[in-house]
Amino acid sequence: MRQRLSSEPDRYRGRRRVPTPPRSRYAVVITSAFVGAGVVALGAASNLPDAKAVSPDVLESLHSSNIAADALDNRAQEDSRASRSNDRGETTELSAEVSAEDIYVLPVDDYTFSSPYGVRFGKLHAGIDLAAADGTPYKAVHGGEVTKAGYDGGYGYSITIRQSDGTEMIYAHSRRLLVKKGEQVKAGQVIGEIGNTGYSYGTHLHLEVHVKGTPVDPIVFLQDNGVDIKLQIESVYAGMAAADAAS
Repeated sequence: MRQRLSSEPDRYRGRRRVPTPPRSRYAVVITSAFVGAGVVALGAASNLPDAKAVSPDVLESLHSSNIAADALDNRAQEDSRASRSNDRGETTELSAEVSAEDIYVLPVDDYTFSSPYGVRFGKLHAGIDLAAADGTPYKAVHGGEVTKAGYDGGYGYSITIRQSDGTEMIYAHSRRLLVKKGEQVKAGQVIGEIGNTGYSYGTHLHLEVHVKGTPVDPIVFLQDNGVDIKLQIESVYAGMAAADAAS
């Protein structure tokens, strides 16, 4: 090796030498890369035909198939988005169509059905009785205007609510009334507390329904409107009514 003279410029002065990785590690990386490439090449050679052997018609067919598959995939995504959009639209439309005229709910959350509509002690028992603890809150079965609210003879403290079609509901034997005459109430709104006032035998809510001025069986009337008193099942819109009445 020629010895560098002190007068010669140092071409490497000020340069940073990049460290060289260990020879053994470098060899392993290179060897693995070549082996992997070889395996891939062998697999391709054993499973796929030579590209030169594939006819132009076949290649064109494959290209067309890929285009068709992409188109179908895009169409499926668009249909899915449209379906979700329609579902939201239908839900919004359904909510808008559901008015106060369609909503009926149970008058009490927890009760015992104690007496039906019909003749009792030689007289018409013009409503049904729902027994519950003294002071239990009860709700308006349907929306309407309060036409009576106060003490009313045998009914004790009672409330009469008239619906838009003229149908009236009477809630009797209350311990306390929470609405006044002239108020507009919503289905599901708490309007009073169950008691034992008037001609009453035990704490309960007496509920009557009058259609065109004539009392009818509340069981049948409410069943026709999606509420089953005996099974304690409300209409499908009961949850919506409760949320609306609470707002």
